[in-house]
Amino acid sequence: MTVEIKPLAQITREAIRLLCKEMGVANAMRFVNQFTTGYGDYTKEREALFADMTVEGIASQIRRKRAGRNRR
Repeated sequence: MTVEIKPLAQITREAIRLLCKEMGVANAMRFVNQFTTGYGDYTKEREALFADMTVEGIASQIRRKRAGRNRR
């Protein structure tokens, strides 16, 4: 039995096409994303994002948002 060796790029295109056809584009991309690595430096981004906040302040914001959502 002889198996055709395809270039990895071709295999990837075929796999994504099949996933999109069978699962839909959104679910196929969600599936593919779990195998890709992120980028950037999350530690630096997190430090900048939460620089002026305390844990209690963040928790308080979460509680307020949840309370507002529950009223709807």
